[in-house]
Amino acid sequence: MIDTHCHLTFPDFPDTSAVLARAAQHGVMGAITISTTTQDCTRALAIAERHENVWCSAGVHPLYSDKAPHVWENLRRCAAHPKCVAWGELGLDNHYKEPWQGVQRAVLEEQLAFIQECHQTSPAKPVVLHCREAFADLIPVLKRTRLSPGMFVFHCFTGSPADMRLLLDFGAMVSFTGVVTYKSAADVRDAAMLTPLDRIMVETDAPFLSPHPHRSVRPCEPWMASLTARALAELRGEDWNTFHDAINANTQRFYGVAV
Repeated sequence: MIDTHCHLTFPDFPDTSAVLARAAQHGVMGAITISTTTQDCTRALAIAERHENVWCSAGVHPLYSDKAPHVWENLRRCAAHPKCVAWGELGLDNHYKEPWQGVQRAVLEEQLAFIQECHQTSPAKPVVLHCREAFADLIPVLKRTRLSPGMFVFHCFTGSPADMRLLLDFGAMVSFTGVVTYKSAADVRDAAMLTPLDRIMVETDAPFLSPHPHRSVRPCEPWMASLTARALAELRGEDWNTFHDAINANTQRFYGVAV
């Protein structure tokens, strides 16, 4: 399987080769390292270029939306590379007071417009969404774009069953982290039960959110995606092989990558 969302550019991972070797020992044979700024995307691409089974994205995280200037041409250059398989992560975060919502929304709108402009002259890429306590705010913004709902994935789902229904009705994919294994996350587990098998992906969001029984461990590493995947299969009462095949097929269909 592939860890579909991690941050290998973060200082928690000074030795990417060692991180990937540990992941492979647990059957996690590849990873997508996700961009947070227009500078971080270039570092993510450099890592992806060095490792056969690593890919990257290009985008500005809402919690970095106030880190101007945003060099949109860096995103364009990264997105033109075959190892860059998605835009993002981008979106809205209502959990924190900063950056101010007006700044987040302005950068979100500008970024979505930029992505649509790029799609006029280059192949379309899927979009990784950061959405924390903001489903009712973010989905209407996405609906106003020309982008197909099936091109979006709500990463690191931490919402309620009602939030899950909103994103499923919209038509997007959803990805789960180790949060789904936490005793305190009953709503997330209930929401996971609602998700069609062909709409699920699995990630770590490393270095954050290590799954049970490693919740106190920092950094979370890509190998831990294997624990979340097995926990999800057990939660949903699905045969492991069936679930495993499905998440791999979903990853290949959505991102165009496989191991």
